[in-house]
Amino acid sequence: MLSAEPLAVRPDFEISAVACRSDHTRWSTPEVRADHRLVLVRRGRFRRRAAGVAADLDPSLAYLGAPGEEEGFAHPAGGDHCTSISVTPALWRSLAGSRPTARTVYVDPTLDLAHRRLLVTARSGDVDYALAEELLALLATAVERTVPGPTPSGAPPSARDRSLVAAAREAIATEHPASATLFSLADLLGASPYRLSRAFPRELGVSVTHYRHRVRIGLALDRLEAGETSLSALAADLGYADQAHLTRTLRRHLGHTPTALRRLLAPEGAGLVG
Repeated sequence: MLSAEPLAVRPDFEISAVACRSDHTRWSTPEVRADHRLVLVRRGRFRRRAAGVAADLDPSLAYLGAPGEEEGFAHPAGGDHCTSISVTPALWRSLAGSRPTARTVYVDPTLDLAHRRLLVTARSGDVDYALAEELLALLATAVERTVPGPTPSGAPPSARDRSLVAAAREAIATEHPASATLFSLADLLGASPYRLSRAFPRELGVSVTHYRHRVRIGLALDRLEAGETSLSALAADLGYADQAHLTRTLRRHLGHTPTALRRLLAPEGAGLVG
């Protein structure tokens, strides 16, 4: 029995927690998928066969699936739990180019930590920036270890990075509709999401996610200082998932809740309502 819980679904990628409760040594009926996939095992073991080659998978060995590839599975050790990352061919090419990849990738402690960070970030509520950056970093690591030769994700810094970051800052500051997600912002600027993500730390010393938080926190402080009384409206206007997401963000960056910040900025003001 197979079940999948979507953790994040966007046009360019989908991340799911997959649980399999099968217990059989025989190979399943072959199936063909149309996406690129990186599947990391969280618990348990199973076997995968693709192009006639079988691999034994567990938390130390993940697999990569390609569009049009016929694959089958066997579960001689019982059930397992995995994280399945599905991406569009365009996103995969932006990282790996058109080179063939190995079918498995060794999950060393660094990649294991990246996997765990991805799952934690998926629960944060910030799918379009924080999770997107964690995903791109994890995929780039997998590409580096499985694709021979140079790849787009391994390209050196570009002289255009400075102008790219400047244009991204302008779009974020002016609340351009495309700045709502890292992927749409990259598309607006004619860059790959991974390149945009890498350019920010090089130029500013912070991630694009951190920078976007900084801009939105500034707007939140403006509103609180002006006497904003509704946290739910403030969260919605600034693009946070909900009031709790706004509160977590402000506490993490400033050490104070919105209520405490309003008191600090306007001690004589009225109380906040949700």
